[in-house]
Amino acid sequence: MSKTKLIVMKPIDNVGTVTEETVSGTDLMGIVEGNTLNIHVLEKIPFGHKVAIKDISKNEKIIKYGEVIGAATEDIKVGQYVHVHNLGGVRGRGDLPK
Repeated sequence: MSKTKLIVMKPIDNVGTVTEETVSGTDLMGIVEGNTLNIHVLEKIPFGHKVAIKDISKNEKIIKYGEVIGAATEDIKVGQYVHVHNLGGVRGRGDLPK
């Protein structure tokens, strides 16, 4: 298994960004404020896309770079690909609970 870099900017983030295309079974490593983070990838993730670095429950806010970027439309496990298939927008929507 190879070690691939993972970008995580803030300790509150629950997703990180992969720095190269990553296949299932890859181990990712990133550093967040001096702490090493290791993630085992469960599915293919394209370059520059998001991976869950914490378990995320359905409807929980998804946080990247310290900012809310959406909400989970289903439960997401650590190591899963996070994208439009399991992330919904929340900004400007009046139909979602706050």
